[in-house]
Amino acid sequence: MNKYRTHNCGELRLSNVGERVRLAGWIQKIRNLGGMKFIDLRDQYGITQIIISENKELQEQSEKLVTECVVSIEGTVIERTSKNNKIPTGDIELQAEKIEVLGKCKSILPFEINSEKIDISTVREDLRLEYRFLDLRNDKIHNNIILRSKIMKFVRDKMDELGFTEIQTPILANSSPEGARDFLVPSRLHPGEFYALPQAPQQFKQLLMVSGFDKYYQIAPCFRDEDPRADRAPGEFYQIDFEMSFATQEDVFKVLEELFTSTFKHFTTCKVDEGPFERIPYKVAMEKYGTDKPDLRNPLIIQDVTEIFAGTEFNGFKDKTIKAIIVPDGAKESRKFFDNMTAYAVDVVGAKGLAWLKIDAENNVSGGISKFVTDEIKTKLEEIGAKPNDSIFFIADEFETAQKIAGQIRIELANRLDLIEKDAYRFCLIVDFPMYELSDEGTIDFNHNPFSMPQGGMESLLNKNPLEILAYQYDVVCNGYEVASGAVRNHNPEIMVKAFEVAGYPEQEVEKRFGALYNAFQYGTPPHAGAAPGFDRMVMLIANEPNIREVIAFPKNKKARDALMGAPSTVKEEQLRDIHIKIDVKK
Repeated sequence: MNKYRTHNCGELRLSNVGERVRLAGWIQKIRNLGGMKFIDLRDQYGITQIIISENKELQEQSEKLVTECVVSIEGTVIERTSKNNKIPTGDIELQAEKIEVLGKCKSILPFEINSEKIDISTVREDLRLEYRFLDLRNDKIHNNIILRSKIMKFVRDKMDELGFTEIQTPILANSSPEGARDFLVPSRLHPGEFYALPQAPQQFKQLLMVSGFDKYYQIAPCFRDEDPRADRAPGEFYQIDFEMSFATQEDVFKVLEELFTSTFKHFTTCKVDEGPFERIPYKVAMEKYGTDKPDLRNPLIIQDVTEIFAGTEFNGFKDKTIKAIIVPDGAKESRKFFDNMTAYAVDVVGAKGLAWLKIDAENNVSGGISKFVTDEIKTKLEEIGAKPNDSIFFIADEFETAQKIAGQIRIELANRLDLIEKDAYRFCLIVDFPMYELSDEGTIDFNHNPFSMPQGGMESLLNKNPLEILAYQYDVVCNGYEVASGAVRNHNPEIMVKAFEVAGYPEQEVEKRFGALYNAFQYGTPPHAGAAPGFDRMVMLIANEPNIREVIAFPKNKKARDALMGAPSTVKEEQLRDIHIKIDVKK
């Protein structure tokens, strides 16, 4: 027999009764019933009940056992008299004849790991991350990591089936403006010079297209110095990066639709949208949903009613963009509901206020701003869908602010009224993103990916207002989360130079910062396009977890710190000297 185990803790059945076996694992629970003791022994594959009865030596030895210590137990499989139909091994138990402690454990744990009495999500997160090796023993978290492994294998098989070649690209790369701060790595051999960890393999995958690889992919680690969010891992994340030569936007969409549909259908029992996914222009998404990441499970939409209230006597609407959200059957809600929504809008979202009104069964308006609703306004509201028993919420502000606040109110209304469709994954493609936007300093900057092809090519760059130029850029959105981003790439060096020039980068800087790509484009570049689904976020959605850290083995905390390994941390002075770095940080 194997030195530690002949079977795992999830495979013994009635057919094994009478066999002498050896199991190894962690003690999950100990129940002492006087002359008889029961132990639940756990490994990755399941739980087997161990019984220690009349053997005095084993009884004495078992007194020293504590939960979460590691043991190897040898004995005979017997049929249980009191069966447990909640576990696959519930028909049998192991009559212990020999116990060997393989790994001792402290008698007091930082937190309970697998207890029916304790919800692991209630344990302080930093404590869980500090003892992540214990946290990962919890069934829920442990199974998330196993699920992640299975999804990764499925994705690799699917990309292989679709004809893609897996190629690894460098981690030590050059700095590139891709929307976030770089992580810089100082060079020992080249004083004063730095590598940058790649925010994405963007330039490398385009170079692979120039190199004649028809379809490239990798499950790539990406590094961005961004603030953490519930759906964004700080510092590093993984994306399913792919690129295709001689491909149009529609060609990429077909790959995205096949990848998402097949993966989500394989790993869930929920309703999953099949391709083609709904295409929603960026401008329409902002108008209808107040966000470029709309959750299509939410039936509420935003409508512009600025013209309807033109000339109104209500001061809160004067000289403002006015957005409205009609809530079907919303008139039945109490005054407290409307007051709480107003408080949310003001205190949480930052709105100046939240106007509202009710329409009763006789089609009379009441409450909120009803006294400012003339018969003419009422008729126009009916024309956009308001009907008896509905309520309407209004947001008034500057155009972009009104859109943004209305988007947040739409989400909150659906959550509070339980309007979100259950057990469904609803996908859409957001298309026609603006090529440029205004930066905080008021200058022209890239809105999305700087290597994207502008719609209209050189003619648009030469003749259009930069803020009116659209790009062949697109996102896949699922249930309110961006799960992929991509673009048709700019493969023409002249157009690339002009696109960067519009954003304030002269040709000399483009040639310096993107020299490899700039040079490669002079030697025959095929049209190409691609995308990058976010792998961590896909797993988070499939696992139905609200926080991305629950599907990453060793995540950073909310402050981008590794509580387990103590990173980031200070280093020795000689290490800094080796890489020609002198620090002067006042704490």
